[in-house]
Amino acid sequence: MLAKLSTRPAVRRCAGASALALALLGAGLPAAAADQPQPDLSRFYRQKLTWAVCRGRDMPKDLQCAKVTVPLDYARPRAGTLDVALARYRASGASQGSVLLNFGGPGGAGIPALAAEGKQFMDLTKGYDLVTFDPRGVGRSSPVSCGEGSDVASAVTEKDADIRHPRTLLERLRQAADQCARFSGPVLPHIGTVNASRDLDVIRQALGDDHLNYLGFSYGSRLGAVYAAQFPGKVGRIVLDGVDTLTESLAEQGVAGAEGQQTALDDFLDWCATDLGCPFGQDRRAAGAKVIRLVRSLDENPVPTDFGGSFSGQDLVGAIGQALYSRELWPSLERALASLIEDGDTRRVMAFATGGIGLPRERPRTDGGLVDAQDVPADNLPAALMAINCADDPDRPTAARLTKDLKDLRAAYDQASPVFGRYRLTQLLLCYGRPKGTDFIRDRVKNVRSAKMLLVGTRGDPATPYRWTVETAHRLGPSAVVLDNKGEGHTGYSSSMCVHRKVNDFLLYGSLPASGSSCPADATRQNVTSDSTG
Repeated sequence: MLAKLSTRPAVRRCAGASALALALLGAGLPAAAADQPQPDLSRFYRQKLTWAVCRGRDMPKDLQCAKVTVPLDYARPRAGTLDVALARYRASGASQGSVLLNFGGPGGAGIPALAAEGKQFMDLTKGYDLVTFDPRGVGRSSPVSCGEGSDVASAVTEKDADIRHPRTLLERLRQAADQCARFSGPVLPHIGTVNASRDLDVIRQALGDDHLNYLGFSYGSRLGAVYAAQFPGKVGRIVLDGVDTLTESLAEQGVAGAEGQQTALDDFLDWCATDLGCPFGQDRRAAGAKVIRLVRSLDENPVPTDFGGSFSGQDLVGAIGQALYSRELWPSLERALASLIEDGDTRRVMAFATGGIGLPRERPRTDGGLVDAQDVPADNLPAALMAINCADDPDRPTAARLTKDLKDLRAAYDQASPVFGRYRLTQLLLCYGRPKGTDFIRDRVKNVRSAKMLLVGTRGDPATPYRWTVETAHRLGPSAVVLDNKGEGHTGYSSSMCVHRKVNDFLLYGSLPASGSSCPADATRQNVTSDSTG
């Protein structure tokens, strides 16, 4: 999931992918892979970057942009290339190299996130150039899309394609996968975290750094862990905040995510019901039932939007899920829901949504070059979220198995959350019809012999539960050092002053907290009031 770094709602845009034939080839890989004949990647590792002022209305004047060229297929580097978009803030003092940021996703574009949220990271420019990137298939870097028309997730959850009609549902799912493949271009079979990690090492070399210094949020922790497994000798100072699972299947992740989001929603409703302005009233038990009825009503009768599309109950669920990442967003969410319920105005709640409504009428360019920011497909983020997750997951149940298990799956997801269950189940089902994903992450990202890495887990995280931090640290081995953040919300760097300070101390000075040390919840951030700004 995307790390929620801002206290103001923002529409996130991005990308998607398919499955990956894994080839552990090239410079800096473990000895087991290096024993095999290697393709020549030297021309990619000899690149020099050319930086210039970033173009675009929302780009800060001191933000610089560049691109790096990587192989489309690392197993066949002569078969084509693609460009990866980069952006940086220059170090304000003596630079010790670069620190790369990944804001999460999967499918989150780094450049617009750094342009909007860069102030939170300016302390790091005391010692580093602050660099981010749009991963392959994301943002300006050959963005994937599922094409013009209705949202794919909505298309496969219509009334005639639900679990009571499995054949119809599976056919819709296969059609959706085919449509995404048609609109995504040649990057789709080569997307996913394993190849994005390979790109990360090319970026490291192009930046002139001997080792990778890295701060990854949420999904970015998965990318950082994969990099450490592929290039253990190139690990510098790596921080993983909001730690993702490396072992649980997408089905298990979906249930855990639904449970976490339901807990966050319950906490929000506990708070909302104490406020006279709460659109669900002051009866807490009735408030929960009203949310469920609102979602079902919008699924039955979506409302039109100012963008020419429609807004369904599942769109609302996605928007609420984003807003629940931070307690500081609760007042804004309350007002947005009031506008929707009282006036039928979708604009405020749509500002929390993870993707756009209208899609471009033409496919994005497929020649591997960067696209202009205004040409990034509006569905890039949800398309990437589906595709990268599917590419990273080796489980691909057959039609017979899915048909057999659908009712039990639906029951398990509904039990996890009557609000978020269906939304999460849809994300799982959308892998059907796509090629099987890699087993590298589940089988090979463990017992990493690298420099120490700092893992930050937040106790009240609704998206990446704290137990994932503990499990991933155990899996990575002695190289992993855990910082226990006692606070709430998704990730800790932006919500906890203690976490912020300890992460900066490690990245800037190499001062690593003792494993198992903790940060208390920030009291000022926990006491949310109705007159807080969003």
